[in-house]
Amino acid sequence: MATTTTGQATRFGVVLGVISAGVAMSNLDVFIVNVALPDVGAHYDGASLASLSWILNAYAVIFAASLIPAGGLADRIGPRRAYLAGLVVFTLASVACALAPTVWVLVGARVVQAVGAGLLIPSSLGILLTVAPPERRIPSIRTWSAISGLAAAFGPLAGGLLTELDWRLIFLVNVPIGLVAWIVGLRAIPATPGRTAAARADLLGVGLLTAGIALLSLGVVRSEDWGWSSYEVLGCLGGSVVILVLFVLRSARHPAPVLPLGLLKLPGMSSATLANLVFAVAFAMMLLSAVLWSQDVWHWTPLQTGLAIAPGPSMVPILAMGAGPLTKRWGAGAVSAFGCLVFAAGIGWWLVALGTRPEYVTGLLPGMLLTGVGVGLTVPTLVGAGVAALPPGTFSTGSAVVTMARQIGSVLGVAVLIAVLAGTAGAGRVAAFDRGWWLTLGIGLAAGVVCLTIARPRAAEPAR
Repeated sequence: MATTTTGQATRFGVVLGVISAGVAMSNLDVFIVNVALPDVGAHYDGASLASLSWILNAYAVIFAASLIPAGGLADRIGPRRAYLAGLVVFTLASVACALAPTVWVLVGARVVQAVGAGLLIPSSLGILLTVAPPERRIPSIRTWSAISGLAAAFGPLAGGLLTELDWRLIFLVNVPIGLVAWIVGLRAIPATPGRTAAARADLLGVGLLTAGIALLSLGVVRSEDWGWSSYEVLGCLGGSVVILVLFVLRSARHPAPVLPLGLLKLPGMSSATLANLVFAVAFAMMLLSAVLWSQDVWHWTPLQTGLAIAPGPSMVPILAMGAGPLTKRWGAGAVSAFGCLVFAAGIGWWLVALGTRPEYVTGLLPGMLLTGVGVGLTVPTLVGAGVAALPPGTFSTGSAVVTMARQIGSVLGVAVLIAVLAGTAGAGRVAAFDRGWWLTLGIGLAAGVVCLTIARPRAAEPAR
């Protein structure tokens, strides 16, 4: 009996490792490209900053837009099949990125890469929720969330290290990881049957949701260039609202909707998703501000910047695991709200301690450690609260909702910080960072208030 239990635990550990590889690659590629853009621009002689920005924007827009449709597909065909397909798409697209002869071919390859990432993220959590024993489900979700946060935060460091050798390595590094994960996953991930469909898939709903989220993301990521009050941005945001309203109306009437609206009524789901979105805004602003401060004000290299930021993310897995007992005792709302408070304290430290003269140990580092503790307490707890009550057959779709909220929040956070810093220099630049940090602190505290509305989950019930 003990041997059987040990064997099951070992196999589950292998499955967790395989899906962690896909999660890490998907989240890493949101941020890893940032520090390589100057080298990419030098390679594609004559590439404008606007065209280079689409290497980042295309991935962010399509990644966010594809999550829920991909989650619905994973629930229909089974998360195992969706995950393995996502690995193939993502890995091949990474090769295409590295070999792209022009900048626009690279942008197109990034679009395909984002589709692969959209398949990987919800299906990976769907696999976890399907195969994990009930007693290991929440700890596994915490591990999954910690890996997501680590990959995102270590992106600048990984990008700096690889770009020192060759910018193509930021894409080629995915190839051996994806290949090994696919081979091992083919053998290790157990069959996960899809949901029996009572009606044909809502393809129009897929189109509406994808277009709505894509327009929303596009308006946000291009706001710096177009201007928040421009016809282009207002058209994107207004069109997004109209399309998403049509999507909700269709979902309420369709027998097999892309997003069962009943999922949003499950205990903790709506509050955790909203808190995830708001906190993601603050997290993205914090991370980007640390990178830009180090490079623009202290004039550090990308590699120095990545190394300086690394201690913060290193706190995430430690706190993610340690928060489990706290959540059992105090509830997800209280623990995640406390995490937001610690995160805000880290931003407050920067407001008090940072100056134009580089002071790492007494300036940047304490804030990085505090924000790392806050992220480790908050993000895994919110993901766990959001998916805890999901009924079988909706694991991938439900997790995609939570993940999409975080991705949209990240896109919005980057756009807000860039808007605050735009057009500043010298002393005005430093003052703009202060304004950005006050805003980040306030958004972090606002996320904590939303966290306090999270109710303890009851038993899972079918989503209608």
